[in-house]
Amino acid sequence: MNKEPRLRFTDEERADPALEKPIRKADKAAAKADRAQAKIPKKQVRQKTVDPETGKVTTKLVLEDKKKPPSKLSHAVRDTPANAAMGKIHKEIRETEQDNVGVESAHKSEEAAETGTRLVREGYRSHKLKPYRKAAQAEQKLEKANVNALYQKSLRENPQLTSNPISRWQQKQAIKKEYVAAKRVGQTAGNTARTVKKTGKAAKTVKEKAQEAGAFVMRHKKGVLVVVAIFLMVCMLLNTMSSCSVLSQGIGSVISGTTYPSDDPELVAVEADYAAKEAALQAEIDNIESSHPGYDEYRYDLDMIGHDPHELAAYLSAVLQGYTRQSAQTEMERVLDAQYQLTLTEEVEVRYRTETRTDSQGNNYTVQVPYNYYILNVTLTSKPISSVASELLTPEQLEMYQVYRQTMGNKPLVFGGGSTNTSDSESLTGVQFVNGTRPGNQAVVDIAKSQVGNVGGQPFWSWYGFNSRVEWCACFVSWCYGQMGLSEPRFAGCQSQGVPWFQSHGQWGARGYENLAPGDAIFFDWDLDGSADHVGLVIGTDGSRVYTVEGNSGDACKIRSYDLNYECIKGYGLMNW
Repeated sequence: MNKEPRLRFTDEERADPALEKPIRKADKAAAKADRAQAKIPKKQVRQKTVDPETGKVTTKLVLEDKKKPPSKLSHAVRDTPANAAMGKIHKEIRETEQDNVGVESAHKSEEAAETGTRLVREGYRSHKLKPYRKAAQAEQKLEKANVNALYQKSLRENPQLTSNPISRWQQKQAIKKEYVAAKRVGQTAGNTARTVKKTGKAAKTVKEKAQEAGAFVMRHKKGVLVVVAIFLMVCMLLNTMSSCSVLSQGIGSVISGTTYPSDDPELVAVEADYAAKEAALQAEIDNIESSHPGYDEYRYDLDMIGHDPHELAAYLSAVLQGYTRQSAQTEMERVLDAQYQLTLTEEVEVRYRTETRTDSQGNNYTVQVPYNYYILNVTLTSKPISSVASELLTPEQLEMYQVYRQTMGNKPLVFGGGSTNTSDSESLTGVQFVNGTRPGNQAVVDIAKSQVGNVGGQPFWSWYGFNSRVEWCACFVSWCYGQMGLSEPRFAGCQSQGVPWFQSHGQWGARGYENLAPGDAIFFDWDLDGSADHVGLVIGTDGSRVYTVEGNSGDACKIRSYDLNYECIKGYGLMNW
């Protein structure tokens, strides 16, 4: 079995810090592939020798070494190597399997009665094929390492590719396809000489046939023209269908490669766990004065606690690929530690207080008495997960992270991303609201209604603390409450933060709750999977329908209405004003 040609790098390339790691991985993979190939057993052949004196023929088994010295693979990364040659690992496996198939066919009747013998034979075959499988796996890892090295050098030579993560991902896939195609070219190169020889022998026959065909065409001009026209039309139709098929496959490949690989319930569960960790951090800060008593003053310098759920999902997907609630715990802790830094610093100031004293003659006087004034400085620094990603991820992982962020994993609503309803905002003209017994807050409703027409969610998501647009329905509701001077509820995720807050405070009403009040929060579950996908503010009800103001309804702030028994209403967050 021939060893696959290896990439060859210049000293300048090896000295490049950006290429050092991928080149080292390619060299390491090549060494492992060489060792795996060396373990493939050599072919046994019978060799006959004749004694010249006695004429006696002797037959013995010898090991025939069919391996060739490894060739070198020169390259320019912008052009995938055209002289690469693929090893014959899979061919050897097929040949070995075919040998066994022949044996199995010859003893098929015996196998029916001798199950034990069949199992032994299958175990032997599996053992016999093991070195070939190991070599094939090593070659696959080598191919991956080689493609990555080529891709990294391509980025160095073509810096314009770094501007768009999706184009970089597509470029890498293209390099991989070209690399594989080039190896196939090399694999068939050995047949060139035979092909040329056959072509030369057939040249005379082809010429003669061509002359006969030309004479036939001249005798049947009209018929040939009709046939040619039909043929061209069929070709055009087939070409169109082929192009559509290729386009469809390409689109499918891009969608598959940019979708979160984890199941939706796991995505939501991990998001809820991370939000719980943030809530625990907030509780720790809220209880500083009771957990660290004895100070004269507590000074707080606190950054925002919160994150974009899609940033977390993109990060974990880039690192772990498909992850579960259990498998993501360690990496979540790593992200949390990098995102938040809580420090407590004790500071002692010498201060003076005025004391009145009496001298020996009974006269009062005042003195300045020094004393220690103890201060605990509580500082929380935080940064978005996007900054954490640039620090913790490898270049390849960071590239996939950016792809997931741009596409939102093709699941924009999985964390409560809003509503896809793009219809116009509804009118409240003629609506007669029926007031319940709870007072509600008309002022917060008026603030929310004043934002109708806003597109894009600015300033709601920036007020919350995000550096760029997120799915902003929850930010809008939190902003409205904040305008009324409320520090909570404050949430950016519907299912992971909003619903738990109301339920944990005993302020939750299920679908069908009748005593609604202006300013209550209304949560929606569009796909009926049990998780809230969207949130808005209740304007009121007319007895049969509930009227709302919602942010991020088709990326705009709009007024909506729903039947009180609408199945996608998950429930209500009840505000106590």
